[in-house]
Amino acid sequence: MSMFDIFAEQTRITGSYTNKVLANINQECLRLAVFEGEYRWHHHPDSDELFLVVTGSLQIDFANGAQVTLTQWECLVVPRGTTHRTRALGRTVNLTFERLGAQTVFSEGPPNTTPPCLES
Repeated sequence: MSMFDIFAEQTRITGSYTNKVLANINQECLRLAVFEGEYRWHHHPDSDELFLVVTGSLQIDFANGAQVTLTQWECLVVPRGTTHRTRALGRTVNLTFERLGAQTVFSEGPPNTTPPCLES
């Protein structure tokens, strides 16, 4: 068994971007991300991704132009294959749950696809 203090972990991070695995659970992992600014456009062909914001605001942009902004203790599941990018609005701390070793495919910009979770 492992116990860790997520609050203490995030307070020790001083850089503009850190994303690290805190724990492995079965075939999944729990990641702690602390960052400012934006992450690249990408998708995960083999894993859904759950974002849970601990502090700050996290904007998630989707390929079809849709946006979702999560604030403290809000979460969203991005289905596998959905092209997205995350943008921290100021310093943001979030937890991410995804498949252990999930593949990440980067792209230069949003392709013309509609995320399954936000179809009109």
